[in-house]
Amino acid sequence: MTQGHAPGASTTLDAARRALRGLVMASTVRIHRADVGYALDEPATFLGSGFFIAPSWVLTCAHVARGGEGGGIVVVYESAPGLGMSAVPATVVATLPDGPGPESGNWPAPDLALVRLGEPVDHECVYVSERPAAYFGEGKVLYAGWTVVEGRLQFLDGPLSVQGTIGGWSTDVQMRLGENDLPHGVSGGPVIDPVRGEVIGVLKSRSRHARGGTSTGLEQLRTLPVPPDVPRAEHDDLYQAVFHAHDRYHRDRQRHPDGRRHTWVDVQSQLGARPGRTLTPDERVQLLGRLADLPPPASTRSLLDILDSLPDFQTPLPLPAPRAWRDGLGALYECARGDGALDLILDYAVRAMAAERPFVTPSTPEAEEALWDWAWQAAQRLGVRHRRSLAAQRINGFLSGRPAVVAAPGTGRPGGRADRDEARTAQPCVLLELVQRHWEPDRCDWSVCAVAPGGEAVRLEEAERAPLAGLPAPLAAPLAEAFRRCDEPGRPAVLQVALPHSLLGLDVDDWRLRPDDPPLGVLRPVVLRCSDRDQLPEDDEAASYGADRLDIDEERRARWRWLHAHRAKAEVLDCDEGLRKPVPPVEQLRGLSHGTVPVLCRWGDHRYEDDAAALARIVRGGFGVALWRRPRGRPEAVCGEFHRGSFDEIAGPASAYRLPDVVHALRSRLRSGRPDAFWADGIALLYDDPHQPLPGTGDLLEAP
Repeated sequence: MTQGHAPGASTTLDAARRALRGLVMASTVRIHRADVGYALDEPATFLGSGFFIAPSWVLTCAHVARGGEGGGIVVVYESAPGLGMSAVPATVVATLPDGPGPESGNWPAPDLALVRLGEPVDHECVYVSERPAAYFGEGKVLYAGWTVVEGRLQFLDGPLSVQGTIGGWSTDVQMRLGENDLPHGVSGGPVIDPVRGEVIGVLKSRSRHARGGTSTGLEQLRTLPVPPDVPRAEHDDLYQAVFHAHDRYHRDRQRHPDGRRHTWVDVQSQLGARPGRTLTPDERVQLLGRLADLPPPASTRSLLDILDSLPDFQTPLPLPAPRAWRDGLGALYECARGDGALDLILDYAVRAMAAERPFVTPSTPEAEEALWDWAWQAAQRLGVRHRRSLAAQRINGFLSGRPAVVAAPGTGRPGGRADRDEARTAQPCVLLELVQRHWEPDRCDWSVCAVAPGGEAVRLEEAERAPLAGLPAPLAAPLAEAFRRCDEPGRPAVLQVALPHSLLGLDVDDWRLRPDDPPLGVLRPVVLRCSDRDQLPEDDEAASYGADRLDIDEERRARWRWLHAHRAKAEVLDCDEGLRKPVPPVEQLRGLSHGTVPVLCRWGDHRYEDDAAALARIVRGGFGVALWRRPRGRPEAVCGEFHRGSFDEIAGPASAYRLPDVVHALRSRLRSGRPDAFWADGIALLYDDPHQPLPGTGDLLEAP
């Protein structure tokens, strides 16, 4: 991928091109039939190439994806040099054009397929241009893909020349590419603009009688079906869901302080890219990330109306028409004058803030505020007249009276009284209590109880000295009996798991009572309780609270009552935009509002000496509800989606009564392979009612 420099030359441009090639390699995948098994390098199952377009999403050609019978395929990738190839099952979710395709001959344009991964994995994603390929013109592009060389699957890349288009004014225009061979297997791979460092298309076909082939512009994805009804959540519109996830990913990757790898924005900056001749690559990705935090435009027509309302916007819009916020931004680039298009871009951003919403989430007001902060900061480069105009638009947005409806995440419906009343309905629950034996830390005593709505517990079975590593095998029968006693049709009982603070990281929700069963957390709500709250170790800063234990207990009850009468708010305590920080001391935690639900993003990293005490500190601070995620061995994983998802899911219900059901639903969506829930991989919920004391405290093995 190096061009125009003598061999061995060491320049910033050469380094940028090498880094760009590394990013492309990490993002380009192989598509295999579902029967690939462990033979990941077996050419017999190889179907073609593709690339990660967004977290958990792969874009390829329809003729490649449909080569696997039944829609099931396997994506094979290597996220970084030396890590080896990994495989993940995947499903073809959409093709363009829709349908089974021709029995013979070439697939009709645009020949695209979106593939959804079946489980969360950490991977690189390409940066997709918001500028249509139709604007590219002539010049050089780069391509990448996989092919079979001497019986082995190998990565292949190189330059191609743009030699025109096929399609005229139609919406399925293709670029003609030449001056290089395109061997079998590279179809579905990315086409890259080497000047701007962004992906503009997908390799579609190779020429039979000459070198080269054709590519399809990524703007053709705009023709994906529009939902027939008003979307009630982002994932209801596939196009919006994929590109919002793409834009948030690159924004979050760029500001991740622990990242050790080059980002696409780093490379674009080194290449000297200047989107719209006015934004730096970092400014662009921050703007797109903030736009992606908003709900999408209400419709394509409403987005076109916003563009038409902009002063001096006169550029004819290419086909297909813009559909997402990023598409509108890309259209503005063509209006850039010698001094750029900053004024148009800022007008557009402010109009997006005040636009009609198909739905809202609890984080929408915060997203609007963040977008305004970005726009106002960028406006300091303009004259006072334009700044006054932006401020007036902002004020008009406040006065427009758009209702601030807060929708329950995943439903688009406002949380209301029905949520609260349904959650208040008394129902039996199952209590599993584990007591770690201090003189035998690898063993525990356990008991299983069925708890009546009034709190009366019936102990069904108990045992001593059970190996922790052997759980849950001895618990299968007693838990099954307890569930039979407590479950109601269509409403499985909550499993409360009482653990000492040292075991709160135990993944009980991942347990399977029988080998073929789904995990417990998918079958029913599973919540954790802290059984040694009164014996927690105190650090020096909290020692002064030992004398006012009664006050702390009352504060704990007051927090619980408030959370179950009002809407909650998440507070991430150990992470600031990806920067790991220690959990505040108990004194500061007690100063948080009663509506706060502590969230731990980095629990288990053990970067600080007191990491092990983080949960104990939250418990001692009087919190009965908290959320965290167990580590999955991905320290550089982008955590922005976890922050955003936690905020929306915790603030969505009318009160904390619904949180066990919310977490249960997330685990079910995660299990079914829904990418919008992949951020919740490994989450755990502390839900410890101070008004429902644990039975037999201090005498676990005494008869009831």
